Amino acid sequence: MRSKNVCASACIALAMTSAGGLHAQEAGVTNQGASEVTLPPVVVAAPKQRIAQKPKTKPKGTDTTQSGSTSGQAEDVDTDGVGTDGGLSGNGLPGTAGVFTLGQIDMVGGSAITNDAMWTFSKSTLDQALALAPGVAASNSGGSRNEQLIFVRGFDRWQVPLSIDGITIYRPADNRIDFASFLTADISEVQIAKGYTSVLNGPGGMGGAINLVTKKPTKAVEGEVQGGMMFGTDGQYEGYKTYASLGTRQRGYYAQVSGALLDTDGWFMSNDFKPTPVENGGERDHSYKDNWQISAKLGLTPNATDDYSINFVRMNNAKGAPYHVTDPVAQQRYWDWPDTTQQNLYWLSHTKLGSASFVETKAYYTTFQDKLVSYDDPAQTTQSLPKAFISNYDDWAGGGSILFGTDITPWDTFKATFLYRRDQHDETQAYNIRGRSCGSTKPCFQEPTQTDLEDTYSIAFENTIHATNRLDIVTGASYDWRKLYTAEEFTTDLGMFEYNKKNSDAFNWQGAIVYRSDDFNTWHASVSDRTRFPTIFERFSSRFGGATSNPDLEPERSINYEVGWTGAFARNSQMSAAIFYSDVSNLIQSVPYICQDPACQGQAVSQSQNVGDGNFYGVEYSIDYAVSDKLLVGGNITWLQRDIHNPSNPAYELTGMPRVKGISYLTYKITDAWSITPNVEFASDRWTVNSAGTLYYKTGAFALANFQTEYDLTDKTSLMFTARNILDENYVLTDGYPEMGRSFYANMRTQF
Repeated sequence: MRSKNVCASACIALAMTSAGGLHAQEAGVTNQGASEVTLPPVVVAAPKQRIAQKPKTKPKGTDTTQSGSTSGQAEDVDTDGVGTDGGLSGNGLPGTAGVFTLGQIDMVGGSAITNDAMWTFSKSTLDQALALAPGVAASNSGGSRNEQLIFVRGFDRWQVPLSIDGITIYRPADNRIDFASFLTADISEVQIAKGYTSVLNGPGGMGGAINLVTKKPTKAVEGEVQGGMMFGTDGQYEGYKTYASLGTRQRGYYAQVSGALLDTDGWFMSNDFKPTPVENGGERDHSYKDNWQISAKLGLTPNATDDYSINFVRMNNAKGAPYHVTDPVAQQRYWDWPDTTQQNLYWLSHTKLGSASFVETKAYYTTFQDKLVSYDDPAQTTQSLPKAFISNYDDWAGGGSILFGTDITPWDTFKATFLYRRDQHDETQAYNIRGRSCGSTKPCFQEPTQTDLEDTYSIAFENTIHATNRLDIVTGASYDWRKLYTAEEFTTDLGMFEYNKKNSDAFNWQGAIVYRSDDFNTWHASVSDRTRFPTIFERFSSRFGGATSNPDLEPERSINYEVGWTGAFARNSQMSAAIFYSDVSNLIQSVPYICQDPACQGQAVSQSQNVGDGNFYGVEYSIDYAVSDKLLVGGNITWLQRDIHNPSNPAYELTGMPRVKGISYLTYKITDAWSITPNVEFASDRWTVNSAGTLYYKTGAFALANFQTEYDLTDKTSLMFTARNILDENYVLTDGYPEMGRSFYANMRTQF
């Protein structure tokens, strides 16, 4: 691995972008009453689209609804192909996909990434796309799970809930979500709440929230087709992707179907990687991924304000799990994930009540199936040893919510919501028992099904006072509680038994002040006190015999403070900055423990405990500067410090998030049809830990030089070529797991 000085990269990037940032605040207020958005998000848009904008005299958002509200403008029929959706399609940027406003979450500030931005920067999966936003970093879980992670201002996937159209994607057992399993082609925008995470969206927003908003048709007939191929370090074939959608919007209803596929044989490592006994370089062993998803949407719009929609999304994923490149063979896990399926059926509605009120409802049923296979050998051909097993998860979740909003007065908006969710986790495992033979080449001792069943409730209130034409005050509070009914486990020694059960509850509160000093500058300050309930995994998982339960585990808590500014200047040029501080308590960590449970009495194991307190704090800065009608420069940079106190393990460090990360880019239109976007992604080193959990150390910093060029064959069809990590840097994010080397992508998109 090579290590580079990220300061030099950051300084070059900031010089190129006038202290760069890729996101632009669409400042301003709306006049939509109960649907109003107090502080629109910082929008990550495609640079070419920003150049295409006409110069403006006021920031966008002054007269239209912005991300984070549901306007219910159901019957606006599009005539120009840009999209209406209550003035929100593509956040007002030309050429972007129609945004399904009914699927947005409530936000105060935060960030939003448009579909065209993900296309321009060739971000095919969610983890890649999220890294475009300030304050958000992607990483690798390492180990045998082969999962891509995200961190929002230092908070991980357990502390930042993920949702699709406002329906939380929570895996009942462990919530171990692989962000690379979500494809971006079918997403109109990604909402990212940071710091202030509205209590109206439900429990768990301790460190933020991420919402994937699907597309909504805007014309009588519309569709899109994408295709692309991927190539490795020296041009070797890696795989392909494709996407297609077809939709219609008519008076009284809309409908859409779509499908996406990403199929990779594996990715190629840097040519600078030095082979080891476990990995010889070239194509990374067991790095294949096959992802496909289909979705359908049917909506009724009986009048100009009401919207009723039923939606279906199914995702299927299969992936390998690359091995640690330096661990001895005896310590390796030979895992494979042949089938993971997630299926969501959900209902969303918005109904206007009189002239000043509305009600929104959600109902959903989500299923998760997951299969994990462990082998004896690196070639994954035999399963006769005790380390071999076949594990199956079969989970489901169901629930819904109802939200009521009303303008108490023309300057006072009140919202209240009630949420209910039921989660059931069923698991079973087949394995070999040491010293016992069952006369089979596959694991044949089959456990009975073990079940965990839990209900979650939340009641929340939020009030917005428009104290003056330029000053808004937002306050909110919620009470969340959770009831555990069943927590079963099975061991060969004890048979089936049930853990002690304990219920949890938490009170949350928050407030924000937004001040528009003039038509171009907005200042805000917020404080948000939020909690996160521990998962079934943290409370009860034995981690294959290496851990013991802790049913008394308490929720984590963080008080998040933020002060920020956004401004528009000089021909579509926009800038934003934020200072944030989080006071974290009861942080859940795995610590050494002498087991007291009958299943492992007296053994040295680990246990999840509330032992960590700490502080996360930092600065975000972003800019988009339109130098001319042909040239745009921009980027963002985030500085983050995480200090944690762990009395049980003084050597403990928080892993995965770099202290400095960012992106710097420029887009130049060579002709009206041809543009280029060279860019640099950079990050400082970050903490990681060896596979034994005994040694913490820092990975090297890196700076990746990338290049995109796009040519418009027509106003609806374009070709895109991308080169990523052009210098073929060999770098790691997690101990023992090198990242992808140089890669190339050739893509085509046509819309009609």
